[in-house]
Amino acid sequence: MAVLACEPGDPGTEGARDALVAQQPPERLRVQVLETLRHDRNAFTQGFEIARGTLYEGTGRVGQSYVRAIDLTTGKELRRIMLPSPMFGEGITVTDTDLWQLTWQDGVAFRRDPRTLEERERVRYSGEGWGLCHQPEAERLVMSDGTDVLTFRDPRTFAEIGRVRIRSGGMPVDDLNELECVDDVVYANVWQTDTILRIDPDAGVVTGEIDASGLLKPHERAHADVLNGIAAIPGTDAFFITGKLWPKTFRVRFVPAG
Repeated sequence: MAVLACEPGDPGTEGARDALVAQQPPERLRVQVLETLRHDRNAFTQGFEIARGTLYEGTGRVGQSYVRAIDLTTGKELRRIMLPSPMFGEGITVTDTDLWQLTWQDGVAFRRDPRTLEERERVRYSGEGWGLCHQPEAERLVMSDGTDVLTFRDPRTFAEIGRVRIRSGGMPVDDLNELECVDDVVYANVWQTDTILRIDPDAGVVTGEIDASGLLKPHERAHADVLNGIAAIPGTDAFFITGKLWPKTFRVRFVPAG
């Protein structure tokens, strides 16, 4: 069963230990580029995930939002489904049975068939939708809304089952955007930066800060938007990362800085 998370130091938790951990500075890391691949420079990337040999990408912008499936081996787009206008697409994630897709300010999550991408259900939620990922062992989805809060949701019903505030060195961290769950860790893009955070969602603590700057050349950067897109590559310690309107996707590892 999923456990409702609390703020570090709340009564009923390992408060003293968590409060101490929350004060520790995060590990400093950087990206090590292993391979550079093409990315659709028209894609306003909001969600990025690999599941069962398929790369899924969700995009934003009114009238241009969609979710698509791409064959990892060939790079061929297999399917694409547009969101109804004027909805603005946000993060996505894939569970054993469903693909969930958020909307930004529309308060609607789409539950889809991961094979066909066809809509199965719409579920209402309050607040904004930013990033989303799935922790199967914890039996929960993890959702960001642009604040310092991560919300836990039931992967079948999308009902809220808990939440946690995120701290780094004892200070709140907001603008948490696109998410990627890897085992018991959550990776989060920080909006408007070249930083990716590694988060312990149970303790509500940032354990690593990853510098992903310098990936695009100056002339590429001039026509691109922010870093936003993390997809763990199953069976490896590598990730695909990209950004909104980026012409490239990078296969990288996160390694110690310096």
